Amino acid sequence: MTTTTHRGTNGAVQIRGSEHPRFDEVLTAEALDFVRKLDGAFAGRRAELLQARRVRQHQISAGREQLDFLPETRSVREHKSWRVAEPAPGLEDRRCEMTGPASRKLTVNALNSGARVWMADLEDATAPTWFNVIDGQLNLADAIRGQIDFTDDKGKRYAVEGQTPTIVLRPRGWHLCEKHLSVDGRPLPASLVDFGLYFFHNAKELLARGAGPYFYLPKLESHLEARLWNDVFVMAQDLLGIPQGTIRATVLIETVSAAFEMEEILYELRDHSSGLNAGRWDYIFSYIRTFAHRGPGFVLPERSAVTMSSPFMRAYTELLVKTCHKRGAHAIGGMAAFVPDRTDEAATAAALEKIRADKEREAGDGFDGSWVAHPALVPTCTDVFDDALGLRSDQRDHQRDEVEVTASDLLTIDADPVVTEAGLRTNITVPLRYLAAWTGGAGAVAIDNLMEDAATVEISRAQLWQWIRNATTLDDGRAITRQMVSDLIEEESGRLAAELGGDAVEPLARAREVLAYVSLGEYLPGFFTNYAYVRYLIDKPMTGPLDKEDLRMSERVPGADVEEDAA
Repeated sequence: MTTTTHRGTNGAVQIRGSEHPRFDEVLTAEALDFVRKLDGAFAGRRAELLQARRVRQHQISAGREQLDFLPETRSVREHKSWRVAEPAPGLEDRRCEMTGPASRKLTVNALNSGARVWMADLEDATAPTWFNVIDGQLNLADAIRGQIDFTDDKGKRYAVEGQTPTIVLRPRGWHLCEKHLSVDGRPLPASLVDFGLYFFHNAKELLARGAGPYFYLPKLESHLEARLWNDVFVMAQDLLGIPQGTIRATVLIETVSAAFEMEEILYELRDHSSGLNAGRWDYIFSYIRTFAHRGPGFVLPERSAVTMSSPFMRAYTELLVKTCHKRGAHAIGGMAAFVPDRTDEAATAAALEKIRADKEREAGDGFDGSWVAHPALVPTCTDVFDDALGLRSDQRDHQRDEVEVTASDLLTIDADPVVTEAGLRTNITVPLRYLAAWTGGAGAVAIDNLMEDAATVEISRAQLWQWIRNATTLDDGRAITRQMVSDLIEEESGRLAAELGGDAVEPLARAREVLAYVSLGEYLPGFFTNYAYVRYLIDKPMTGPLDKEDLRMSERVPGADVEEDAA
């Protein structure tokens, strides 16, 4: 791969999205020019790194590469003295972090949640319609300035009261584009749009209020991608005249390849690092996707049976805590996605006990805090870490020298995975219900008392594809085939349409089409979001047959070292 360090453009940013009230406050000429400068400097490197992802995936799928710790970065891992920056203002104590989209109502709810940190999610919990993307930026700007409230359709007003959490933004991943903003006809990288607009409008305001511009970085697959983010941060701080090291970023370790490069990722971002997070749902998806072509020895059991005690998940979280504390970084635990049901107190109580046990395991392992997806879970998570931390703000002094994790440990799964028809149907019905909402613009969806986001669909549809490819057998002996899954998709979508009524017919038709595309084809798409975005979410949806190149127009950067025929 040839790394392109700088590539300018003389074109201005073109706005292709529709107009809405106050959008002009975000889409100012100065802010768009700031994003244009970031795009000119980094869009080429992004395209090359995405190409490198695909080349590596080909090698792994063909069995020509075995994942292992990198020999060329051994010195980084063995060097004993380097540490990341000390926690930034507002990020010293992270015992409970609330997550959710940045819609106006949910922003108010998150600010009132009692959590120490709120991760405003423009990624997996947001369906990236043009409205959602820019409205989220508006809501965040208002929240930072203490100017946000919300009145619902019944006239009930929601206001922000008391102490509010530190705000951390999760921009979209490197693989996504923003088709409503373009330069010379090329869509801009969504990650640079989300980061750039938020940073330009809010960085100085956040500093004036005693915090700073903080981020969660999703779906990185290598330390070189962390290096790209670090270079973006350096340039952004220079452009606004903000001291280097002001930005802080927590990286979600949610791909298997990144788990082998945790220490290198911290090193690349060390002056801007605020730790690592165990993004466990996407991590399970990454395992399935990475080894989907490698035969039955890499098949996981149905989704409900993949737990944190599974060997590869246990090794991954143990290594994450050890790595973070070795380098003075925070280790943040995974998501509790339960949504309490006021009509079923017994079920809610039982679920809260399971969540407590999960958080106690994390606190015992040394995590410094953890995630919840609903305000009602904040007290449980906070109580557990109160008990673990005492008067301390974190557990970075809890070194895990006894932990020894090998490459094999990170890849070992339970033998003889069990798949039932009920598990197979769940991998169809939950994605259908989620995608029906997602294609209508909702990215965080409560299904069966769980707050689901895009990761659930990714796990489910990748498992369907892998089970078909390996003719995995159900516990009753029947082999899973493409025809079986196709028939069940039709059956379950029909059943849901009858159950939910006429208004659900069209959304379920969209969901059925997306699920079939990403689970039944000969080719396993990297993410469902790339396809479903251009098919259903953009202001002028792309119609007709789409191929992989149709989805990669944002990578057509002049001079970038990207082969046109790369799969």
